[in-house]
Amino acid sequence: MNFPRQVTIRLRGFSSRSNETAKGTTKTFQQIPGPRGPFGLGNLYQYIPGIGRYSFDELHQSGEDKYRQYGPIVRETMVPGQDIVWLYDPDDIATVLDDRTPGMYPSRRSHTALEKYRKDRPNVYRTAGLLPTNGLEWWKIRSELQKGLSSPQNVRNFLPSTDKITKEFIARLKSQLDAEQQGTGRKDFLIEDAMPLISRLNLELICLLAFDVRLDSFSEEQMLPNSVSSRLMDSAETTNSCILPTDQGFQLWRYFETPAYRRLRKAQEFMEKTAVELVSQKLLYFNEDQQRLASGEHSKSLMEEYLRNPNLELNDIIGMASDLLLAGVHTTSYTIAFALYHLALNGSAAQDRLYQEAKKILPDPRENRIGAAVLGSEASYCRAVLKETLRLNPISIGVGRILNRDLVLGGYPVPRGTVVVTQNMISCRQEKYFRDPLQFVPERWMRETKEPVHPHLVLPFGHGMRSCIARRLAEQSMLVLLLRLVRSFEIEWAGTIPMDVKTKLINQPDQPIRIRLKPRPS
Repeated sequence: MNFPRQVTIRLRGFSSRSNETAKGTTKTFQQIPGPRGPFGLGNLYQYIPGIGRYSFDELHQSGEDKYRQYGPIVRETMVPGQDIVWLYDPDDIATVLDDRTPGMYPSRRSHTALEKYRKDRPNVYRTAGLLPTNGLEWWKIRSELQKGLSSPQNVRNFLPSTDKITKEFIARLKSQLDAEQQGTGRKDFLIEDAMPLISRLNLELICLLAFDVRLDSFSEEQMLPNSVSSRLMDSAETTNSCILPTDQGFQLWRYFETPAYRRLRKAQEFMEKTAVELVSQKLLYFNEDQQRLASGEHSKSLMEEYLRNPNLELNDIIGMASDLLLAGVHTTSYTIAFALYHLALNGSAAQDRLYQEAKKILPDPRENRIGAAVLGSEASYCRAVLKETLRLNPISIGVGRILNRDLVLGGYPVPRGTVVVTQNMISCRQEKYFRDPLQFVPERWMRETKEPVHPHLVLPFGHGMRSCIARRLAEQSMLVLLLRLVRSFEIEWAGTIPMDVKTKLINQPDQPIRIRLKPRPS
């Protein structure tokens, strides 16, 4: 690669940081510290199980290791000609994510195998969808699809349904407790793994809000391994686990079907089939639903919003439906799981304060409803709990971008086209940026005790134009569940301490969510 000398000349006027010198010489892109592999052949071998020191399942640990070894900016050569620049400094993160190059849209290299799968099926998809697409093509579909999700009022319209289903979920847990008490006389009950239950709840919410369909995920039939709901959850988890291995390295799956691509293809085939069926069902009853909507008997679903949009084709809607099923279940489920872990370990502090807040909001949890005004003003501590959870356990390690123009990062010129990945999770756990960074302290986000924090450190939903399209909906669902769960039960952790993370594209707990629930006074 010959570009660094040209890049250095082009950037000399940009910033004093570009002229920082070690021995009076201008820094170059090649001088960014980091692992290159033996003889410059790449560091991918370090991620091979049983051979290397790193793992795609533990990117937070490899990220911490690189930060300690190389500093706040790292250039890693995965294979010859394929570099990734890892960023830890929030000022550098801001430089990348706040870039507003005229005529350019934020781009990233992600979900490349999913892109191939969808482009190989033009009869079903018009584009590869929001996740892998870049440029103007991405913006055309994003600008239309976000209309049903970005408006606060639209999201608030989903709150009654969200609260109703969450209330049903809590009632189911109480029924389990009653059955346990009758058999053993215990006043609490142990859940060996709450994750499948939480995932079923979120799947039920997604299907109702997006398609106006109840899957009855907790029914005896749907609890079976081959049911639609069980297979949807498995397919989403399989797809997410295949993204990083197929994104990195030589991408041999482009030439023949590798095991990772085969798993992704089979998982996507089932999710696609389900999405097509759900959208077709909505289309079949569209006119009838519009009459019910006009009479006030029916709440508009996301798919109805999209079907009414003349700028969206049916292929776009099917792609969005598939993306919602893929990204909408486990992201919120894992975040709730981490929140329960932290609350259980901080029962006398954080959990008790959250309970007092929930008790004010829901004096009688069987009768009271959670309204939009409540979530906006009275649930401030619940919001702080959620934000602190996302600081310690964000949805992903960081945010990826392909640079739209040459930038100076960490004092080094980084050329256009470079893949950059921010390391927010590692930075959020450093004493440099947070007091007691490894402690769960929601109070750091409360108005009266708020700490000064760089705005580009805690970015669990991404940033800017490419931030999570369903962020408000996800936050609303998580707040409702936390309030109702802590209002009804005292939560104790019964698993191993500490609980770590598996980085399967989205961060997931490395062990079952083993909790003990004790009912609180009604």
